[in-house]
Amino acid sequence: MTELHVWLRHEVRSTERRTPIVPSDARRLVAVGVALTVEDSPQRIFPIEEYEEAGCRIAPAGSWVSAPRDAVVIGLKEVPDEPAELTHHHISFGHAYKRQPGAEALLRRFAAGGGALFDLEYLVDEHGRRLAAFGFWAGYLAAALAVLQHRGRLVTPLTPTSKQELDAVLQPAPEDEEFTALVIGALGRSGRGARAAFRTAGVEPTCWDLEETRDLDRPALLGHDVMVNAVLATTPVPPFLRDQDLDDPTRRLRTLCDVTVDVGSPLNVLPVYDRTTEWNEPVRRLRKEPPLDLIAIDNLPSLLPRESSTDFSASLLPQILDFGTGGAWGRSLDRFHQACRELGIEQREFRRD
Repeated sequence: MTELHVWLRHEVRSTERRTPIVPSDARRLVAVGVALTVEDSPQRIFPIEEYEEAGCRIAPAGSWVSAPRDAVVIGLKEVPDEPAELTHHHISFGHAYKRQPGAEALLRRFAAGGGALFDLEYLVDEHGRRLAAFGFWAGYLAAALAVLQHRGRLVTPLTPTSKQELDAVLQPAPEDEEFTALVIGALGRSGRGARAAFRTAGVEPTCWDLEETRDLDRPALLGHDVMVNAVLATTPVPPFLRDQDLDDPTRRLRTLCDVTVDVGSPLNVLPVYDRTTEWNEPVRRLRKEPPLDLIAIDNLPSLLPRESSTDFSASLLPQILDFGTGGAWGRSLDRFHQACRELGIEQREFRRD
């Protein structure tokens, strides 16, 4: 059997502090014979010295472009715009299968270089359940930021923290006014995280899932003060919020946080905004009177980088040990090929040499 060579790349986004493989799990991979190269990354929550002590090979940031052809490059968010041709197998969140902006260009880069994308969002078991996800922490942070914004205690720009520190500021103060909160998608990973954060903040949210959204009660939705959307649609559904809803004079909704951030996708259930918000300006006002504030950050778990990375890495470790083109990885690879076919993209055959 050919030795598996995993190449952990530096994340180019300045606000990305997470990693899909933490040092303790890197040590386990090395111990069973996996060759693990880790790029230096000053922003990664875990220092490079911990990977070196775990027995990993160390490489400069961005050097994956010249890695051996058989190295499997792993990261989380977007790859740089160069090189134009992607020749390796990549494991990451590609956000490229629902016609998002830039999706076709990314898939064409893989096709041109003969590489392939194993999208972590589509690394699923035989029942379609994701095997490694940041969902709980995305939901937790979505609700936490929504609460702090609604209570007037959100400090910007946002900076990474720990759950202990975050929970300390989430605790209700005597002067805080009560408010109502709604979590849509409450039974999924992100929904569970949002519910947990609301309860830490002393708020018992209304919980909606599939049953409640089949025949959406818009007046009830707009009658809540705070809403967190944790629904990731895979087929077209009527939007939960429309522009006319934001102008409804009976609207009580004041704070909206979107975990999914499906901007630009035809499957977006909140087509009332056209761009994400960022750490330096996390809140965007959608309406002035009555006010409606939006939080739509697409890497929320990076604000709790240690906790979210540790949980994700633990889930991903057994999958890496079983890496190949069958099972869950085969399903992920099939989804990549399907996306290329849907766009009429011809793919070059992958070569290891």
